Amino acid sequence: MRLSRCWRVIDVDVELFKDGKRLDGRDVEDLRKPLKLEVGVLQKANGSAYMEWGKNKILAGVFGPKEAIPKHLANPERGVIRCIYTMSTFAGLEDHGRMGPNRRSIEISKVMREALENVVMLEKFPSTIIEVYVIVLQSEGGTRVSSLTAAAAALMDAGIPMKEPIAAVAAGKAGGKVILDLNKDEDNYGEADVPMAFTKSGDIVLFQMDGKLSKEELETAIDYGWKGTEKLFELQRKAFEEEYSEPLDKKLRMVE
Repeated sequence: MRLSRCWRVIDVDVELFKDGKRLDGRDVEDLRKPLKLEVGVLQKANGSAYMEWGKNKILAGVFGPKEAIPKHLANPERGVIRCIYTMSTFAGLEDHGRMGPNRRSIEISKVMREALENVVMLEKFPSTIIEVYVIVLQSEGGTRVSSLTAAAAALMDAGIPMKEPIAAVAAGKAGGKVILDLNKDEDNYGEADVPMAFTKSGDIVLFQMDGKLSKEELETAIDYGWKGTEKLFELQRKAFEEEYSEPLDKKLRMVE
């Protein structure tokens, strides 16, 4: 018996702009609101952060540096970062009832680790491990970049030495226009998605692209991304000033 399966591709035309504005009322360069960051929210963690970014709600906790277990994970020359990204069972309609490792969570955990390894001064912690746990409590697109931004704040809250702060945001293309900070519909029905992370001095530590952009569109997306992360760096600074009554750059100097 021979079975065959037929697939039909259906083009879905979704209107993502109305009267020159995105459907949520934003201009092309606007970040979603509310935009809120708190640090020091978990008593049992060495460092922690809670972030609300649009409808995304992210909780990040840092544990360590501590002895690497199992022993084979230890590096005698530098510390090791382990990132664990998970979605809560109630984060969104698509992920309702699901929790635990899957292909997407494993990939995002890896991407976060690689970005953080670029800035965390791991050589100061040989033979140890730093664990970064991120739980998405509620999702509406862009959890990869909001989770990385929250994780970076949690590491700074833990006093982990970093070369400089990092923040992440996604740009992309939807409705024929280059836009910043895609929401879920723009991500699902848009033409391109470009998650990126910058250091405060402008170095790129994360860059991915899904979809197609022209050279000029990509340059615009990167420019939007940099301007967006500048706002996130200011958000980080204010969060530390509110929690510790000290500027973020002083917090970083104290742990060097």
